[in-house]
Amino acid sequence: MFNHFVLTYMIGYRFTKYFPSQGKEKSAFENLLKIFLDLLLITSGDVSEALNWMNEIDRQYKLTSDEYGMGDFIEDLKKNGYIKEDENGIQLIPTAKTDRTIRKKSLEEIFSKIKKSMKGNHQTYSPGFGDEPTSERREYLFGDMIEQIDITGSIKNAQINHGIDEFRLTENDLEVEERDFKSLTSTVLMIDISHSMILYGEDRITPAKKVAIALSELISTKYPKDTLDVIVFGNDAWQIDVKEIPYLQVGPYHTNTVAGLQLAADILRRRKTNNKQIFMITDGKPTCLKEGLKYYKNSFGLDRKILNKTLDQAAVCRKAGITITTYMIARDPYLQEFIREFTKINNGRAFYSSLNVLGDFIFEDYIRNRRKKVR
Repeated sequence: MFNHFVLTYMIGYRFTKYFPSQGKEKSAFENLLKIFLDLLLITSGDVSEALNWMNEIDRQYKLTSDEYGMGDFIEDLKKNGYIKEDENGIQLIPTAKTDRTIRKKSLEEIFSKIKKSMKGNHQTYSPGFGDEPTSERREYLFGDMIEQIDITGSIKNAQINHGIDEFRLTENDLEVEERDFKSLTSTVLMIDISHSMILYGEDRITPAKKVAIALSELISTKYPKDTLDVIVFGNDAWQIDVKEIPYLQVGPYHTNTVAGLQLAADILRRRKTNNKQIFMITDGKPTCLKEGLKYYKNSFGLDRKILNKTLDQAAVCRKAGITITTYMIARDPYLQEFIREFTKINNGRAFYSSLNVLGDFIFEDYIRNRRKKVR
């Protein structure tokens, strides 16, 4: 019996020689375009600087060949609509097509690493009048929609309860499919653009920009009813358009976390959604406050006056139902201690992230937060 089962089971398999994928190889232009887009993000949209870097890399690593040179690539960039001359015809600038390509590329780069852990459409699990069918079944309750009734299951219940001689279907036999609510989420992404984001020879602003670009693309394509606002904070805080993110630059600023949180909270108060959250990407301690027209600054330590104002704002956000998730690109013990206190007061979350997993953390957290119950 066992041998027969194995034989029958194995008949369904056919073993053939494995041949590697013969998919179409990328052209020289496509390979160079990927590098160019990365450099364009690093140079904050400076086409000339990005091309200078490419020439330098080409000299060192032989990116081009005798058949296809860097001059050919620049001409193809123009021909394919990735760059153009400015109004004065003096310098090259990126086009809207380049912006779209950067957004899509950033999304694919981050999303592809975590897509296997994502399930469905990431609903909140709140039973009743939901949007999305599930495999769960329950008894009919007053107010359930007709569309929810599982006809097959209901008929089966009727036969079990009343026999098959005379068909009779009552309300107690009805079975409905459970449905889940999809939550709407409003997110404010706060990006630290203080000078420390490029200190010590480490570029921290480029990964932050890439995450912001990818998150905006994810929300606009997969969760279009959600909202994403992006703000930057240095000495002050201000809101920026999604189109500005690739060309964002770090300035000679201190870190006014209070101003960023106040602006983020003001934006979220105007959003008519159930879930409201702030994602804050920072690498340093709060070092600045604005008092009237003047700035109070202290870059040399954790200033109690600044810290207390920051903690107060964490409490204000908690009272407003706004959760703050902090992504700390630093591992100094005294800074982590402050973030722990900040997180405790807000009842939020904190991640001490390296640059190469920053996107994974933010994407996973964003999708997990969409499962919160709707109250």
